[in-house]
Amino acid sequence: MEPKSLSINTLSEIVGGRVGTEYDVEHDDRNYDDDAAVTGAAPVVSATAGDATFIADARSMKSLATTRATVVILRERDITKETATGEAALIFVENPHLAMAKAMEVLRPTAHPAPGIAPGATIHDSTTIGADVSIGANAVIEEGARIGDRTVIYPGVYIGHDVEIGPECVLYPNISIMDRSVLGARVIIHAGTVVGSDGFGYAKDGVKYHKIPQTGIVRIADDVEIGASVTIDRAMLGETTIGRGTKIDNLVQIAHNVQIGEDTIIVAQVGIAGSSTVGARVQLGGQVGVVGHVSISDDILIGARGVVTNNLTKPGAYSGFPAINHGDWLRATTISQKLPELRKRVRELEQKINELEED
Repeated sequence: MEPKSLSINTLSEIVGGRVGTEYDVEHDDRNYDDDAAVTGAAPVVSATAGDATFIADARSMKSLATTRATVVILRERDITKETATGEAALIFVENPHLAMAKAMEVLRPTAHPAPGIAPGATIHDSTTIGADVSIGANAVIEEGARIGDRTVIYPGVYIGHDVEIGPECVLYPNISIMDRSVLGARVIIHAGTVVGSDGFGYAKDGVKYHKIPQTGIVRIADDVEIGASVTIDRAMLGETTIGRGTKIDNLVQIAHNVQIGEDTIIVAQVGIAGSSTVGARVQLGGQVGVVGHVSISDDILIGARGVVTNNLTKPGAYSGFPAINHGDWLRATTISQKLPELRKRVRELEQKINELEED
C-alpha cells in the first residue's frame, strides 16, 4: 500500500489540533515548511524527515530539541523555555496519544485482504454471508453460521455451528469461534484465540470427577478487541459476556459464566475464575487473579499481580494478595520491608528486659 502524503495543516485538522506558530514561553516564531510532506509515523527518538511523532508527557520534552521528525504532536503546556528548541513543526492537542492514534489511522492504515472467498475455504451451504466479506484459505465455517457485512476472516479460522458474527469484524489467523457464540459489530480478535471452549466444570463423584455439560454460549458486544491466545469459556448455563468497548490483552483466561462490563481493560496473563462479575471501566493489571463468584464494581483498578478474593464495591485502586486499598498496601509493603530490622530490635528489647528482671 502506497504511503499517504499529508500537509502539516491537513494532519492538524485530522487530529483536531492547532499548528503551533508560537512555540515557546517567549512566543518566538517557529519557521516550518508549510509544504512539507508527512508520510509516516515513528517514535520521537528515531523519527526522520517525513515522519510524524508525539510527546505525551513533560519528562520526554527533552527529545523535542533533537528529534528529526517533520512534525511533533504534543500539549502546548508541556513546553518550557529550556525545551522549546528544534526544527520540527508542532501540532498542539489536549490528548497526544489519541491524536497520534488518529494520525496513524491515516498514515499507516491497516491493510486487510480484499473481499472474496479464497480457494481451500470450507463453507457450509447454509451459511449466510454478508456483502464484501473476505474469507481466507483453509477457513472452516459450519452449518447455520451468519457472517456480517465487510467482515474479514483470515486463513485457518474455525467458525462453529450457528455462530453469529456482526459487521466489520476482523478475525486473524487460527482463531476458533465455537458453536453458537455471538460477536457484535467491529469486534477484533487476534491470532490463536479460542472463544466458546468448554468451561472447567466437574462434579465430584467419590474420588473421580464427572464432567458437567457446558451448554451456554459466549456473547461479545460491539467494539471489543481481544488479543492473541486468549481463552473465553462458554457458560455452563446462560452466557459468558464481554461488554461493549472492552479491550483484552494477550494470554488472558476468562472462565465460564463470567460477566464483564463496558470499556474495561484487561492486561496480559489475567485469570478470571467462573461466575465472577467485573464492572464497567475496570482496569485489571498484568497477572491479576480473580477468584470465582466475586464481584468487582465499576471504576476499580487492580494493580499488577493483585488477587481479588472478596467483593470490591468502592471505586478506587487496589493492590496485593488479597487485594486491598492501594494506599494501605503501600504502607503494609513499607512495613514488611522493615520486618528484619524490627525483629532484631524486639529481640534486643527482650534481652534487656530479661537482664532487668534478673537484676
